Amino acid sequence: MADPSSYRPKPGQIPDSPGVYRFRDEHRRVIYVGKAKSLRQRLASYFQDLANLHPRTRTMVTTAASVEWTVVSTEVEALQLEYSWIKEYDPRFNVKYRDDKSYPYLAVTLDEEFPRVQVMRGAKRKGVRYFGPYGHAWAIRETVDLMLRVFPVRTCSAGVFRNHVQKGRPCLLGYIGKCSAPCVGRVTPEEHRELAEEFCDFMAGRTGTYIRRLEKQMMAAAEEMEYEKAARLRDDIGALKRALEKNAVVLADATDADLIALAEDELEAAVQIFHVRGGRVRGQRGWVTDKVENVDTAGLVEHALQQLYGEESGDAVPKEVLVPALPEDTDAVTEWLTGRRGAAVSLRVPQRGDKKALMETVERNALQALGLHKTKRASDLTTRSRALEEIAEALGLDSAPLRIECFDISHLQGEDVVASMVVFEDGLARKSEYRRFQIKGFEGQDDVRSMHEVITRRFKRYLAEKDRTGEWIGGDDPAHEALEEDGRPKKFAYPPQLVVVDGGRPQVAAAKRALDELGIDDVAVCGLAKRLEEVWLPQEDDPVVMPRSSEGLYLLQRVRDTAHDFAIRYQRSKRSKRIRTSPLDAVPGLGETRKQALIKHFGSVKRLRQATIEQICEVPGMGRKTAESVVVALAQAAAPAPAVNTATGEIIEESDGGSTT
Repeated sequence: MADPSSYRPKPGQIPDSPGVYRFRDEHRRVIYVGKAKSLRQRLASYFQDLANLHPRTRTMVTTAASVEWTVVSTEVEALQLEYSWIKEYDPRFNVKYRDDKSYPYLAVTLDEEFPRVQVMRGAKRKGVRYFGPYGHAWAIRETVDLMLRVFPVRTCSAGVFRNHVQKGRPCLLGYIGKCSAPCVGRVTPEEHRELAEEFCDFMAGRTGTYIRRLEKQMMAAAEEMEYEKAARLRDDIGALKRALEKNAVVLADATDADLIALAEDELEAAVQIFHVRGGRVRGQRGWVTDKVENVDTAGLVEHALQQLYGEESGDAVPKEVLVPALPEDTDAVTEWLTGRRGAAVSLRVPQRGDKKALMETVERNALQALGLHKTKRASDLTTRSRALEEIAEALGLDSAPLRIECFDISHLQGEDVVASMVVFEDGLARKSEYRRFQIKGFEGQDDVRSMHEVITRRFKRYLAEKDRTGEWIGGDDPAHEALEEDGRPKKFAYPPQLVVVDGGRPQVAAAKRALDELGIDDVAVCGLAKRLEEVWLPQEDDPVVMPRSSEGLYLLQRVRDTAHDFAIRYQRSKRSKRIRTSPLDAVPGLGETRKQALIKHFGSVKRLRQATIEQICEVPGMGRKTAESVVVALAQAAAPAPAVNTATGEIIEESDGGSTT
């Protein structure tokens, strides 16, 4: 535990101006990011008597080993920089909202020639219009099914679309009138795009005008005795009204607002958001967070706004944002939201009327979400804690291994030998710190030697960072440089309390020998053999047999299996890449684009091999020097073994029609 006075800035060093500050631990990892109107006043509050600090703040300042700051010109810039750094560094003491699920959205791909309506999850794409989020994907599909009879927009994937273009006939939806069948030219791209834009307008809340227009068309058709047309329009209106009934009117027509409510206790907080568009609730979502920093309701609201709108722009930021408490820097946050939207945004607390009543509904949802989360988490925490305690007891450790790293070796008959490292912290997978290795010290199949190499490489990196050299002495994969001084949590900064290897006594001995050679004696090692799920310890003749019903054994199995799967995926990708290699790969300076241009021009590697330098120079982008290199590379490449028809014994000639790469 560090003494905050050991890194406290000298009086007068800290400027009295807006800015953003970062606390780092002894490994130079950023553990907390904050902003302030006055850096001098805010940072001074951290360096007071520890007894006067909030317990969480006290833990943070005693974990930290240094503090640094960046001065900005305005509070809005401080807000933006704070958000960027929290996203980049993922500090352990900052509020981080855990989205309770990957919410599905109704998306319209306006960036395509023929826009498609579909369900989408995950990161938002540029050029795609999103509606939602929805609680369930089936709710989106029900809504779309009702609306396709009125707005017959394409819903098929790119592969299905191309397939029906080649067939020259539409799919079933085209036959029953729920797709305008642009694949067979029933509508032009312009007409189909107009349909998609009308669909978006209706989903965005501009419903009344469209329904009234359909009603007028229905009455006109009835007066002209076009009863079939009138009946079709009547059914269309009914379908749209049924779609609207799924989203009840909660606020005045044309109201666009997001309502954010909180439910919190001393340890955690739940956030619920209702998205109201056109006066109707179009989506709902929620997050839960651990209150690892001393933060009040206003601070939680500010963090929620950053999480919700930090990646959004335009209409995704509504005209009104209703919150339970205003952030400390209300003007700065409002200005930031206005900048994200490109128009004025009102940030306020509802006091009366329909908006106040709806806010109470959102608050009830937040309370229910927090209660449900605590019920699940209590069970999870108990199970994980018991598992770690059982592991510590079985292996004779002084304390529970809060950080476990597991290593596995994978290869195919001695080729493409690779290794994986997975990390579990507090019993949970930390995927951002998984690592992959290529075994480079030797060739062939030797799992024990491979394990020694990968453990050595991993912990040499740790020692290099510990000594602040910034480098690791020796060759290695360039994808694994030493931890940078900016503190990003991406490399081998932290040591584990326990190293698990996939294997028995030989693999465990190799891992222990690697640690001994590096002088590391504070990391425990064990192995988990697949055959009988036995746990092996270094220098022990007999394995540790944990009960089959043990939570500790289950956790070790999960860690081992995760490392095994991660290694296999990497090994398969390496093998696939090797199989796809071509003689053209050996040509210096020849990129993928020009390789494809050569194959497309000549049709196959065989024809390219027969071409002269002058013929190769005719390909766009190919100079004479590169053409000469191509000829040399193809000449040096060993001719592939001829294919043989096993039925007749005949040698099959290489086809001119396809690439042999």
